[in-house]
Amino acid sequence: MQKPLLDQDVADEAPTASVLTGYDEEHLVTYLRLLHAEADGADWKEVARIVLHLNPAQEPERARRAWQTHLARARWMTEYGYRHLLRGGAPH
Repeated sequence: MQKPLLDQDVADEAPTASVLTGYDEEHLVTYLRLLHAEADGADWKEVARIVLHLNPAQEPERARRAWQTHLARARWMTEYGYRHLLRGGAPH
């Protein structure tokens, strides 16, 4: 497994594969930050701006879609993706 960077930029949409991807490994910290923000009840626009580096005032649809798909992937990681990490990470 690659070492995740702390504050990565993100793609417009998170992966939807049923297996762990290299992108997932690179964005583990992002996923954790999204889950933490959700637990704290943070506004999605603030999270998009701070965590995803997207400007919801300038690109509201893009920012919301990125936030939604990355949060969904973060949730997937808590239910399924972590198992792939335990087995050694994404296939390379």
